[in-house]
Amino acid sequence: MPRLVRFSSTEIAMYFADHNPPHFHVLGRDGAAQVAIETLEVIAMSGRVDLREALEWVAQNKALLEAKWNELSA
Repeated sequence: MPRLVRFSSTEIAMYFADHNPPHFHVLGRDGAAQVAIETLEVIAMSGRVDLREALEWVAQNKALLEAKWNELSA
């Protein structure tokens, strides 16, 4: 699972050959979330995870995440 960026309390990661829709994982100390790249909608969440930093970063780097999804899904 490539970790793409780290923040103070979370990190963004993607899995190889993961299921659709295209999404990324926000991993925190007390939980994790799956977030759709296109809409930034939370698909699934377990535990508690602060999404603020990750979503701010993703809003500016959506094209990078889409390219990484295509690379890892190939």
